[in-house]
Amino acid sequence: MLDSLVTSKTRIKLLLKFFSHKNSGYLRALAKEFNESTNSVRVELNRLTDAGLLTTEEEGRLKVYKANEQHPFFSEISNMVAKFLGLDELMEKIVRRMGPVQKAYIIGDYAMGIDSGEIEILLIGQDLDLDYLDFLRDKTYEKLQRKVKVTIQESDPGEGVGIMIFGG
Repeated sequence: MLDSLVTSKTRIKLLLKFFSHKNSGYLRALAKEFNESTNSVRVELNRLTDAGLLTTEEEGRLKVYKANEQHPFFSEISNMVAKFLGLDELMEKIVRRMGPVQKAYIIGDYAMGIDSGEIEILLIGQDLDLDYLDFLRDKTYEKLQRKVKVTIQESDPGEGVGIMIFGG
């Protein structure tokens, strides 16, 4: 979906990086992370900044980029990116079908905005449907081409149901 709207692969990587999580980055680190030339990353950073989608801050000699949360389309772009990654659908299915899930967290690389090909999930709850979990892993790989690694932790009594995505 997103790749049919946005034709630049570098721009897609930048949108995924900045709008899937509250990440920031500077030119050379982004070029290295994406395995792209600094020039191609610079061009797309400039386009996104000129469009008001990214903001910049000076940190010493570095120009640090991050998503402009004040942009009128920030929420919409974030939602499109989440749908592109399939994370919203994955988390909804987990909470709906796994049984008494109290909380679900996306952790690891995806939580930090890095597409390593593996989605790590921490589920908190008891008596969860492990057969459905195996089915979900297979379907997620088939649909998103991403492995799913799930850790299950016993539930905390008195805690409410919640979904969170966090990173470092």
